[in-house]
Amino acid sequence: MPYSIANLRRQYQDAAADKQAGEKFYQLMAAYTQQDAVVLAYKAAAEAIRARDASMFDKLTYVQNASKQFDQAVQRDAANAEIRFLRLSVESNLPSFLGLSQHVEEDRQFLVKTLLAHPRSGLDAESFGLVRAFMIERGHVSEEEARKLDAPAG
Repeated sequence: MPYSIANLRRQYQDAAADKQAGEKFYQLMAAYTQQDAVVLAYKAAAEAIRARDASMFDKLTYVQNASKQFDQAVQRDAANAEIRFLRLSVESNLPSFLGLSQHVEEDRQFLVKTLLAHPRSGLDAESFGLVRAFMIERGHVSEEEARKLDAPAG
């Protein structure tokens, strides 16, 4: 199943690290025509990765497409942590002058709250680990929040 969430997670991680994998991921996601909110968020992430590898002339177009697709995904399922994580991971890496990073703090707060509610948060163990690591490594949590996230759940 090319659009299973587990497959998309794996491809997204590969695409984030490798230009060829990024192009392959973009092609896969460009062919997606359904309206599943989480898959739409991965489609938006693929647009953002395409922007990373595109010419200066095309970068903004891909980033704007990604932003619109993230908005659609969040409108469809605003309570989905994976969608919010993908949007934060993209928006937090955009230059601020583009004005397309307006959801960073909102998504950051949502994800911290979701992580602290784990395992009752709806995130599976794999997602929890990925999101938690990203939030801590990228400095999206305070020292106190990081300590709480390091504490064993229970």
